[in-house]
Amino acid sequence: MATSVEIWPDNYQAYLLFCTMDTQWRIGMSGPTGLDYAALPMALRMIAAPRTDWQQLMADVRVMESAALHAMRKE
Repeated sequence: MATSVEIWPDNYQAYLLFCTMDTQWRIGMSGPTGLDYAALPMALRMIAAPRTDWQQLMADVRVMESAALHAMRKE
């Protein structure tokens, strides 16, 4: 079931980065363990994020990654 959500403009670039990383999950014996950060610089370039924003975007993605892992483990 798809859920529609509103993305605030201030969060759009972080959301876009998280979506760009959607195929970069590391999987262990008990399921997803986190994102493969080695792919992050390429993803940042793909969304044309200014280098000055990279550190904040990484922090934002880590928050979303943590929430996603929590949600996946509940299922």
